[in-house]
Amino acid sequence: MAITGINHITLVVTDLPHSIRFYADVLGAELRAQGPKAAYLSLGSLWLCLERGDPDHHTDHSHIAFDCPKADFDALASQIKGAASLWKDNRSEGASLYFLDPDGHKLELHSGNLDSRLASYRARRDAPMSVLD
Repeated sequence: MAITGINHITLVVTDLPHSIRFYADVLGAELRAQGPKAAYLSLGSLWLCLERGDPDHHTDHSHIAFDCPKADFDALASQIKGAASLWKDNRSEGASLYFLDPDGHKLELHSGNLDSRLASYRARRDAPMSVLD
């Protein structure tokens, strides 16, 4: 079982349109999906999620997600559950486990990718985001 890299990074931002413009215009990100509360962007192979809210590392959803093959997810998730506190339940596409490191940094183990997340939104009539491709 192995983590294979960073899956995505989620940052809580106060002004979603302003942050989208910053990441797109200044850093060259490609806007892939946008809703009233969040946006998904690509920066090379990085999946960046911007979530509207009040940035506060104690209460917001900013986190780093580690990529994990589906075949390894259950075993690694069980190992993590035995060693870490959980901070959020999964309510989105793909298997996810949201946990804290020993210093309280918010982390996620995720099996899936930006394309599978966008496909799940395309398939839903009540999707909270519009896919932009």
